[in-house]
Amino acid sequence: AVGMRRMTMADIARAADVSRATLYRRWRNVREVVATLMTREWTTLANAELDVTSGTARERLVGGVVRLVRASRDNRMLRKIIEVDPEFLLPYLLHRRGTNTTRQLELIEQSIRQGVVDGSIRDGDVVVRAESVLLTAWSFALTGPALAEAPEQLDVLDDQLHELLERYLAP
Repeated sequence: AVGMRRMTMADIARAADVSRATLYRRWRNVREVVATLMTREWTTLANAELDVTSGTARERLVGGVVRLVRASRDNRMLRKIIEVDPEFLLPYLLHRRGTNTTRQLELIEQSIRQGVVDGSIRDGDVVVRAESVLLTAWSFALTGPALAEAPEQLDVLDDQLHELLERYLAP
């Protein structure tokens, strides 16, 4: 497998069966192409995993976050990036918010506000609470596999994430 440092726009054009000129009309470099793909992937995942209508807002948020963590860990693209080119994620984890981060925070904030209204989530600083939920989720998604010695241990970690978020958000 080739990491992004060795991948070229020509490689992407060949794989997508389009011309390099077509790619360059929309993106300046490989990093932008991959970032756009990541945004599409995680938007699709988040919309699918957080789109639950039953239960309290807290139940929907906690269940959705745990499902999203699980789906992210199982996502082929994320697994490939972590295996081949983990440095790609560092700017988003250490230096700046990407489009995905902003969108995820918006969804979490919206859920927290709904939970405050329905009484299932304690009142407080919604922005800070959403950031805390997201950082916790990232930790379980990205480093959970490194700690789990067997696949079933990821289920145990997911149960712990569920309990942690339930207790953190409860009134």
